[in-house]
Amino acid sequence: MEYLPRVVDQEISELQAMAGALLIEGARACGKSATGRHHSRSHIQLDIDQNARRLAEIDESLLLDGDKPRFIDEWQVIPGVWNQVRASVDSAQTPGQYVLAGSAVPADDHTRHSGAGRILRMRMRPMSLFESGHSSGQASLKEILAGGVLKPQRSPLTVRALAERTVIGGWPGLQRLGADQAQRFLRSYLADVARVDLPALEDEPRRDAARTGLLIRSLARSVGTEASFSTISADMGPVGGLSARSVSAYHQALERIFVVEDQPAWSPKLRSKDRIRAAVKRHFVDPSLGAAALGAGPDRLLSDLEYFGQLFESLVVRDLRVYTQASSGQVMHVRDSRNREIDAIIEFPNGQWAALEIKLGANAEDKAAQSLTAFIDNVDQAASGPPLAKIIVTGGEFAYTRRDGIHVVPIGLLGP
Repeated sequence: MEYLPRVVDQEISELQAMAGALLIEGARACGKSATGRHHSRSHIQLDIDQNARRLAEIDESLLLDGDKPRFIDEWQVIPGVWNQVRASVDSAQTPGQYVLAGSAVPADDHTRHSGAGRILRMRMRPMSLFESGHSSGQASLKEILAGGVLKPQRSPLTVRALAERTVIGGWPGLQRLGADQAQRFLRSYLADVARVDLPALEDEPRRDAARTGLLIRSLARSVGTEASFSTISADMGPVGGLSARSVSAYHQALERIFVVEDQPAWSPKLRSKDRIRAAVKRHFVDPSLGAAALGAGPDRLLSDLEYFGQLFESLVVRDLRVYTQASSGQVMHVRDSRNREIDAIIEFPNGQWAALEIKLGANAEDKAAQSLTAFIDNVDQAASGPPLAKIIVTGGEFAYTRRDGIHVVPIGLLGP
């Protein structure tokens, strides 16, 4: 199949030039295998290659034989590969020897700490709308944050098309499928998460598949909210549910296989005595998983705009993470004790930041602008500095800059 270029391609090339090995981590089916092969000259796939596993029983170092860079897919199936790669890198003293990929973090992770300085890690997520070809990318986030001018233009993405892309998600293998076909695949994907992926994590206690399914559906209802584990536990119901403590343990397991990725809270210094809340926002790695868990196709989203708005916010957060990763940007959110909030904060290691509101409908732009202005005015900018940009990301048609300096950017135009 033709390789679909990814935003992380440049980052991978840069990291390969820095260290002997690179580990790409991310959810199953997000495209790690194709990307790993694209950046390598030989490869081996440990989760499906029985001969490779037999070879490992004889001598794990034999798995490293092949032209370099060598791609080792689903390395965690044979955890001893980690130390073999580390030793090979130490011996060769040459960058770009290996690319590893994994869709699960092993329970006993202590051996991986010995890879410091030898094996670099990076995260890979499902495709952004720009990568899948459904955003033109003409409104570059990087250029906006650098103070560039946003040209007035029109998004090619209709609301119905946006609903379809939300349901299909950023999974490379689903891009040519219709919404119904994609949802069937994703329901099977979630069933495998409950029945296969979590039980395959070699630790205790074992997780019940039925309870995992209930938890996933509850998380789907809570996408884009600050629902606590206690709230999720109550939402699961008294029959077959989980305690808040057990919800936390199951959630950590879902994090280890990269199915969920919460949005942390930002903690700026405020000019007022208001307090910043520390609760995270709940997200799947791709909003399509939430839609699949609840059987929400495009028609349902168009008839339930409140839930569509939750998934849309999650989709935008996914794309922002993809676009800012190479610059080490972290996508956060913020809410104070008076319930004033900003949907997304992009913070960089040097402390610079940008503020974004996310609104599905263009008719909510004025309210979003008021929220942005009110919160930013309360941030102690002597301590945090002024924002690089103020942006409203919408599901609407038109991109432009308001008189108050706030950029309005349809998701169908946003790019890296």
